[in-house]
Amino acid sequence: MARNDTVLVLGATGGIGGEVARQLRDAGWEVRALKRGAPPADASGQRDGITWLAGDAMDAQAVRQAARGCAVIVHAVNPPGYRGWAQVVLPMLDNTIAAAKAEGATIVLPGTVYNFGPDAFPLLKEDSPQHPLTRKGAIRVEMEKRLEAASREGARVLIVRAGDFFGPRSGNTWFSQGLVKAGQVVKTVSYPGRAGIGHQWSYLPDVARTMVELLARRERLEPFARFHMAGHWDADGTRMTGAIRKVAARRTGAEVRVSAFPWWLLALASPFVVTFREMREMRYLWQTPLGMDNARLVAVLGREPHTPLEEAVEATLDGMGNLPAAPVGAAA
Repeated sequence: MARNDTVLVLGATGGIGGEVARQLRDAGWEVRALKRGAPPADASGQRDGITWLAGDAMDAQAVRQAARGCAVIVHAVNPPGYRGWAQVVLPMLDNTIAAAKAEGATIVLPGTVYNFGPDAFPLLKEDSPQHPLTRKGAIRVEMEKRLEAASREGARVLIVRAGDFFGPRSGNTWFSQGLVKAGQVVKTVSYPGRAGIGHQWSYLPDVARTMVELLARRERLEPFARFHMAGHWDADGTRMTGAIRKVAARRTGAEVRVSAFPWWLLALASPFVVTFREMREMRYLWQTPLGMDNARLVAVLGREPHTPLEEAVEATLDGMGNLPAAPVGAAA
């Protein structure tokens, strides 16, 4: 079918979905977003240049209607707080796949490292073996299997895998739930990893920019295309905490201390709080160095979109309400 620049974003109120929707809009795409309940828009359905449609990603007919005429469907929808993963994640994806096959559209999936196990560590490539250790990892493997099958049945697929997200509007992440607390002036950084163990971070606007640039080249990509981002590599666990401390000191004038993340507290609360239980399940990712090879991405784009770490951390802390409005000593 003829190329067009109309895209449906599922999960546009979330971190990655919202960022991709805004960047696609700014790149000239006609962006639609599906949201449960009344769309947060004016009478025409528009808000901030995005057309909001009432509907649920669990409703196959609603997804099919919203996707009519779309060249791309961004599947960035997840159950809030990890609730009901086993029951809703795959049905939601099946609805996206059915709509994409009907339209001959490209599905974009923000990927994770959950679907890989220790046999693929410490450097992940796009075709590394997928033998996950967790329930969420097994679901992620099944998602990619279904997408690969769909790429042989009329849809196209683009998967961009990245490390732990952080950004000004990234939602519930390790950065916002573990390292610092949203809305509170930074006084302590609580770090979940072992001393000396490397960890990979990905700045959300960089991830979205990567997706937008790959979509501009989508007709030259293979039907089932996967790419890894190198993001920000913290070789020993001190680079990210150091950047937070520097930014906080510059903006608040206060000394920020670093403490160990209270895993024992998660263990006590896990039987009662689903989010804590799911966070605890991913602890192994903080106990081993795990990076991603971005050679394939660089071969296609020429470079990986990359915001300097301190700039990205400052924007993130600003967006989360962790910093005063002006640096210490500056005019209000």
